[in-house]
Amino acid sequence: MSAEVHMFGIKNCDTVRKAIRWLAEREIDSQFYDLKTEELADELIIEWLDHVGEDKLINRRGLTWRKIDAEDKILNNQEAYISLVKKYPTVVKRPVVFNGKFWSVGFKPDEWNDMFL
Repeated sequence: MSAEVHMFGIKNCDTVRKAIRWLAEREIDSQFYDLKTEELADELIIEWLDHVGEDKLINRRGLTWRKIDAEDKILNNQEAYISLVKKYPTVVKRPVVFNGKFWSVGFKPDEWNDMFL
């Protein structure tokens, strides 16, 4: 693949580890960005929201979501989503992946076959 894959996630996340292994087994180069240590630009978060949508991007079932204060869960505009992701980056479903053309959230091998192969 000519375009490098960009993956955003958390190193100790089982799903992210499966995704990294899947790419490596198929010899697909990827650049990993750790959500716990990387500063996310507003423009990147906006791009995620535009391409995958709020419902796919935010994990409302995870531990991070349960720990967030009620006022931070009021997501009535784009700025609120940006603020949420910057303040609590682990609320993002993982991994978020860009293959050079398309954005994807989560690891689904069947979809990834179509996306990468």
